[in-house]
Amino acid sequence: MPASPSTARAINDRLALRLLQQEGPLTAGQLKQLTGLSRPTVADLVERLGAAGLIAVVGEAGEQRRGPNAKLYGIVADRAHLAALDVRTEGVAVAVADLVGRVLAEASVPIAGDTGTGPALEQAVALVERVAKEAGAERLHTVGIGAPGLVDPSSGELRDSTGLPEWHRRLVATLQERLPEARVSVENETNLAALAEQRDGAAQDRDTFVLLWLGHGTGAAVVLDGSLRRGASGGTGEIGFLPVPGTPSLPTSTDCEGGFHSLAGAVAVVELAAEHGISVQASEAGVVRAAVPLRKPGGVAEFTAGGVDQA
Repeated sequence: MPASPSTARAINDRLALRLLQQEGPLTAGQLKQLTGLSRPTVADLVERLGAAGLIAVVGEAGEQRRGPNAKLYGIVADRAHLAALDVRTEGVAVAVADLVGRVLAEASVPIAGDTGTGPALEQAVALVERVAKEAGAERLHTVGIGAPGLVDPSSGELRDSTGLPEWHRRLVATLQERLPEARVSVENETNLAALAEQRDGAAQDRDTFVLLWLGHGTGAAVVLDGSLRRGASGGTGEIGFLPVPGTPSLPTSTDCEGGFHSLAGAVAVVELAAEHGISVQASEAGVVRAAVPLRKPGGVAEFTAGGVDQA
């Protein structure tokens, strides 16, 4: 069934905005060439996006030809602001960016393990509000959270896990309450790393790949046919829970001790290094990074602690 006119307009607008974000300012002719849309359709979407305040004329194309130069259209970067949170068991880092991805302000705050849930939430939310103010963002359009742990596909919330503090699971609801106009969502940190590599890193030319995450914990992200696969329960890539020979017990649905994590996590690597007389001075993640440089066959990418580096 063909798309309705309103749906078609939304699809075309999103495509044009994505191209302007990735390629920079473009003329209407360039948008026509890149989208494959007709000239009238491109003219309509340019007028529509301009009226919405999402794009504006930012210059003229430097073409040497008779007549006026073509107008260059670009995204109005400060039309909306977005906050990204990197949530860890020991603290949180926040960055606020505009619509073209330019980071305007960033900061982090440590949160001790013995901090109560209420005070920990207050520290995290206060940091978001402070960084947004420093960035000049009157309000945030979107708040994205990257965190360790399983995300429930049905609720969009982090699942209960013995390895995560309580404030992690309550952060989404607290931010939504304090920032009611913002869209707040959470995603597994390894999945976000895979999306970043797919868009700007070593996997740009790959439709299907697996990103291996080695650090304090272990994990993986699976991209098949260009799409991130989370699984029906959100557990795709949670290799730390895999039962493997050599571990003293079996992992449970909420605790990966006894699984692959017990053999390849940072703590296990540090302990193994000590058994072999290797003095450990660096951080746990640094030890994993130095000890496990696994190069993907073909030299496409190098899998190291915390993500994928360009080979």
